Amino acid sequence: MASLSSIPAQQARALLGVLFDLDDTVLDGGRLTLAALEALYRLHDAGLILVGVTGRPAAWGQVLARQWPVSGMVTENGIIALVRRDNRVVVLDRATEGERRERAQRLATLVSEMRSRFPELQPSDDVAGRLADYSFDIAESRVVPTDIVRAATELARTRGARVVRSSIQLHVSYDVDDKASGVMRFLRQVHGIEPSAAMFRFAFVGDSENDGPCFAAFHHSFGVANLNGRASILPRYRASLATGAGFAEIAAALLAARQRS
Repeated sequence: MASLSSIPAQQARALLGVLFDLDDTVLDGGRLTLAALEALYRLHDAGLILVGVTGRPAAWGQVLARQWPVSGMVTENGIIALVRRDNRVVVLDRATEGERRERAQRLATLVSEMRSRFPELQPSDDVAGRLADYSFDIAESRVVPTDIVRAATELARTRGARVVRSSIQLHVSYDVDDKASGVMRFLRQVHGIEPSAAMFRFAFVGDSENDGPCFAAFHHSFGVANLNGRASILPRYRASLATGAGFAEIAAALLAARQRS
């Protein structure tokens, strides 16, 4: 991974926007620091499109799409997107109502089996705000042994579910989207930007295993210093600082590169 000082000025100036993960990237232990918030506003004030891309629930996206200087939020690991239009937050979900009901029923059956087989797995405290996936707390308020997480993952996959692991949660769903496909669809639907252009005109900042699809999809990919060692796909650049301070460091480096001659 390269240092932030090596960001080419011409490529930085060509960027249209910055996409970012939440937990352990912009947020520190679930909290937004002043440094990270200021970084978001500096990027926004520079004319860049900002989109949060997170495993957190749609309910979080409803709030953040209203309060933060973002174009929208892509939540639940790419499944549900939210955009602010005419002072309303609109949910973008490509599943039909019937498909969503059927998937919810299958997911409830799977979750019941997983909790019966692995009592160490407990729901995350944000699970009530989810529309399409289910999340277990594996490292936010409790630590679940790696062998339990691995066995639960294997069980869910044998039941046909998609399983995604973040730095704090284990997610299961019957939707096929990941963070990359979800945010690419958002950029096309909301901004008219095709994936072939987005992959070079947007930067992505993340920290964890579930950010791998975006690290692979976007040419300008960045990791904060606490980048999770389980990530099989690594970003192009890495900050020297962790979490929100690292995000602020990346934002400053991008903005500085855009000013270089």
